[in-house]
Amino acid sequence: MYSVTIIYGKPTDPDAFDRYYRDVHIPIAKKMKGLSGWTLSWMDRSNPHAHLVVILSAPSKSVMDDIFASDEGLATSKDLDNFVTGGVQFLFGETEMVTIS
Repeated sequence: MYSVTIIYGKPTDPDAFDRYYRDVHIPIAKKMKGLSGWTLSWMDRSNPHAHLVVILSAPSKSVMDDIFASDEGLATSKDLDNFVTGGVQFLFGETEMVTIS
């Protein structure tokens, strides 16, 4: 499994960010084909470093590369300019699951 962790910094207007992300960005991003998982972790508003952490999963790095290079992936990336005001960081890497017994 391969994942991309996306960390959105604290936006200048958190309520506007949340509305745009849910109402506009998610529908654009849902058009990306090939993802095997997608999680959103909304940070507590008191967190000074991050507002939202998103983890996208795909079966392999090559599949993730194809997703990001697709027309839908490029449209999703281009949309970031429309709502990101607190910065965004992308972290790419292999995913390892730890079993808890």
